[in-house]
Amino acid sequence: MGAKLKVAGWMAVGAVAGALTTLQFSANARGAQAALPLEELQQLAAVFGMVKAEYVEPVDEKKLINDAIAGMVTGLDPHSQFFDKKSFQEFKEGTSGKFVGVGIEVGMEDGFVRIVSPIEGSPAFRAGLKSGDLITRIDDQPVKGLSLDQAVKRMRGEPQTKVHLNIYRKAENKSFPVTIVREEIRMQSVRAKMVEPGYAWLRIAAFQERTVEDFAKKLNELYQQDPKLKGLVLDLRNDPGGVLEGAIAVSAAFLPAGVEVTSTNGQLAESKFSYRAQPEHYLRRGQPDLIKKLPAVFKTLPMVVLVNEGSASASEIVAGALQDHKRALILGAQTFGKGSVQTVRQLSPDTALKITTARYYTPSGRSIQAKGILPDLSIDETAEGNVIGALRMREADLEKHLANPSGSSEAEDQKAREAERRRVEEELAKRNEPLKPLPEFGGDADWPLQQALNQLKGKPVVLSKAPLERKAEAEAAKK
Repeated sequence: MGAKLKVAGWMAVGAVAGALTTLQFSANARGAQAALPLEELQQLAAVFGMVKAEYVEPVDEKKLINDAIAGMVTGLDPHSQFFDKKSFQEFKEGTSGKFVGVGIEVGMEDGFVRIVSPIEGSPAFRAGLKSGDLITRIDDQPVKGLSLDQAVKRMRGEPQTKVHLNIYRKAENKSFPVTIVREEIRMQSVRAKMVEPGYAWLRIAAFQERTVEDFAKKLNELYQQDPKLKGLVLDLRNDPGGVLEGAIAVSAAFLPAGVEVTSTNGQLAESKFSYRAQPEHYLRRGQPDLIKKLPAVFKTLPMVVLVNEGSASASEIVAGALQDHKRALILGAQTFGKGSVQTVRQLSPDTALKITTARYYTPSGRSIQAKGILPDLSIDETAEGNVIGALRMREADLEKHLANPSGSSEAEDQKAREAERRRVEEELAKRNEPLKPLPEFGGDADWPLQQALNQLKGKPVVLSKAPLERKAEAEAAKK
């Protein structure tokens, strides 16, 4: 199976792939439209006619048109997408935090689906699937050759239907089949606990429709457990983003009322907007303002925010806002860099267009796009250093990604990441042993969390080894 691993992102089977931050505008496009390119439209009609008349088998006209629309949109950037009936339903399920599937968080490894973690209590969890297991077949379909999104869709289905998986367990060097009955899965997007007296940990796994409610509930519970809190670690590692209002609300819980959280800028007038820490920018109609009712201590409580290469979109908005307002120290690794706005425009009751309409900026005016948030302190994943982080893909690695408008040296950054990725892959190949999964976030072996607690307590923090190693190697090469 080999040791090579490229992680394109984290997702739960049955949820929507990728890091999304969405704005809901009206279904009708605004503004004057430019004149249509008639010659090109005539070519499109001619090709449609030829395919319809001459293709070896009869083709469905609606499918041809949908495929043409999908091709036009996906050619723009990695995040624009045409939703047909099925994919639109999946998208809505992803933001709601519930879906029908087997219940696993997954990535890709050597062309197979790698189980990052089974969701506690899910069918996959009860079937005994473990972190690090590789899915090699789904029903009768080999996984090799499928994209992560295609593999995920094959594991989706109707409640109480069966899916047959072939599993390769590297730790035991064995393969075995397992049959799982699909169920509705409810993602728990917020977890929290008192790590030790006076110090709390709160993790947001994704920004979903219920996130603000769960977030406020967990903060209140932490305060009730210890009203004399000394520090809070906000964990946004591997958080791919989600609902924009959730990011604004979470930021507003810690920032002074009315300050800017993020701004957007695009071609449409409505895409030029400043989102602030005030109820009208995060409340949905009919919702109570749970953020306003939080204990006042959370406005001033010392904070550390943990991020990594999997922190994207809405989580980058939160990290950037807290960093720019000097409300929290950011620890970890440079984030994913998904700083674009996707607007969802419904085309019919069952179809929609998700199209990139703007870029996000932090309160100080930094563009997140293809750059991400740079931590104040770089922290390794484990005491031994970074492995998975160096192998993860980021926004700047995606084909057709939007460039950062600041004109930063994106090519040089990408070259450095590729060099580090090759170095780690070579080391793994030499070891000839399975890649160990990272310790559980929030657990006793969670190295970044330990460093965050040290920071809050005023103790020494162990910084990332990689920059120091590179510096030492460079100095040695000069001698």
